[in-house]
Amino acid sequence: ASVQKILDAALADRHERQSLFVALGGGVVGDMTGFAASIFLRGADFIQIPTTLLAQVDSSVGGKTGVNHPMGKNLIGAFHQPEHVIIDLDTLSTLPDREYAAGLAEVIKYGLINDADFLDWIEANIPDILAKSSDTLNYLIQRSCENKATIVSADERERGIRATLNFGHTFGHAIETALGYGKWLHGEAVAAGMMMALFMSWKLGFLRKEQIERIKLLLTHFSLPTEAPQQITPEQFVALMSKDKKNIDGSIRLVLLKSFGNAFLTNDCLEEILLETIGKHDY
Repeated sequence: ASVQKILDAALADRHERQSLFVALGGGVVGDMTGFAASIFLRGADFIQIPTTLLAQVDSSVGGKTGVNHPMGKNLIGAFHQPEHVIIDLDTLSTLPDREYAAGLAEVIKYGLINDADFLDWIEANIPDILAKSSDTLNYLIQRSCENKATIVSADERERGIRATLNFGHTFGHAIETALGYGKWLHGEAVAAGMMMALFMSWKLGFLRKEQIERIKLLLTHFSLPTEAPQQITPEQFVALMSKDKKNIDGSIRLVLLKSFGNAFLTNDCLEEILLETIGKHDY
């Protein structure tokens, strides 16, 4: 309905394909504006001015746009790259602590899937990150964007390696959909989803138990959840994960870790391990 309002206003004001859409806000605003631009007169330009940490380190970079559907997260959308991304660190001073922490989940994700040295840096700089030190934030955001841009430039349309950016997201999107969008912030759901993916990676023999405990402690430092809500049944989880965009031929496709900094995609997850992961509430 909000995308319709954007399109109605643009058409009523007689904008043309050369017009520029501006997304000023968080990830939802950026995704929605970019999607509206992508379908307006078959494609108009837009720029991203993300004002939340999550949007600055993740959703504003990479060209994914879209809106949610009651059946699943971001099931309607398009790949449409912004002309520019403009990040102003001062906007982060307006964020509630919960919103700020949600963005840190995506930052930690980059360390887990692609950049183990960055993970070490995050752990070594927890006090400055919590204090929102400008120098620390500048480095944190820049390195996160560099990590994402490296992966996206190799696979813009998510036919391979780009899907590793969804580490924790298959579980996380199921949490968001089951609870109703907005009950948990996206980064909170991703944090719990990453713990589930880490547990599966351990059960499959790739990680050590102390590595899971290490990330649990890190997430706890930032007041992020480390387990899924208990009211979501295993049947709900499996049903929602079965509708994920990454799935192939109806098979659930997950992003797991061989080691920190080394993610991989698999459709061959043993059902018993998946169900054990979904049913577990203490990693």
